Amino acid sequence: MATIYDVSQLAGVSLATVSRVMNKNTNVSEKTRQKVLDAMDKLGYRPNTFAQSLASNCSNSVGVLVSQLDGPYYGPMMAEIEASLRLENKHVIIAVGHSDAAQEKDSVEFLLDRGCDALILDVEAVSDEYLINLSKGPTSIVLINRYIEQINERCIYLENELGGYMATRHLISQGHRNIAYISGPAKKHDAIERLVGHKRALSEVNVDFDPALCFEGDYREEGGVDGMTYLLQQRPTKPFTAVVCANDQMVSGAISVCLERGMYIPQDLSFVGFDNIPFARYVSPKLTTVNNPIHEMGKMAALWLLKNLYNKNIEVNNVFMPELVERESSIPV
Repeated sequence: MATIYDVSQLAGVSLATVSRVMNKNTNVSEKTRQKVLDAMDKLGYRPNTFAQSLASNCSNSVGVLVSQLDGPYYGPMMAEIEASLRLENKHVIIAVGHSDAAQEKDSVEFLLDRGCDALILDVEAVSDEYLINLSKGPTSIVLINRYIEQINERCIYLENELGGYMATRHLISQGHRNIAYISGPAKKHDAIERLVGHKRALSEVNVDFDPALCFEGDYREEGGVDGMTYLLQQRPTKPFTAVVCANDQMVSGAISVCLERGMYIPQDLSFVGFDNIPFARYVSPKLTTVNNPIHEMGKMAALWLLKNLYNKNIEVNNVFMPELVERESSIPV
């Protein structure tokens, strides 16, 4: 098996030069770099990255833990994380937590056992105390879409309460007062915050929140179907003119139920969603929604690590503000 010494001999350079080439050090001429790469290729030499990480105490890998892999929400986030880290020759290892505390903890342990330099965590079920204790360990962590006061400097998050407020406030500005709501899962922090914002908007115009006009969904199309089916059953005795859904995927399911029943959107019922995922601007009618820049938050989490762990001179913004994107799915009552 070829060694770094064999590479240096064949290329006619020092061991230090070979090391600089392997570490992508710019203080090597292109001609010398190519000689080393050619020697490595001819000898079939591959650097022992595990040994290098032990020697340098740096694996150049970052663990990323997300709730799920499917759907239009997590893909853009993971793509931005990977692209931002790859530009700095860092690589990602991905694990999934499935919004379950035991599985989230198991995935964290898996990533730590792989020697990751740091962890980017989009977690929903583990407690604040668990994450606070984790942040005190030797492996850096940064959280996406979650705010914990005690470790706020490690949180990259959206003002979800404000977003929930903006969605309902938009309908109120159009004259709606009887507004139904399909929420996300009650155990998810962002779902809780968006519902709080919805209630705040109603209270400002002296409208009482009616639990009968609220359905707990699951952030999936099926949740929107179930939620709209339930709400339409309430409509004869509790008429409503508009629906806010805590994410866009549930809006698509909810609208499908209405269309199957011969209703016209937005003439018969106005809708506002949350997230502004790509299909929102292509469906008919185009969806009024609250923009949630999850891809930018993913990029910012990667930049946070590059600044705070890898000492890159980068500006980092921890807080993102929602924006209402007004399209065609809601009209004045």
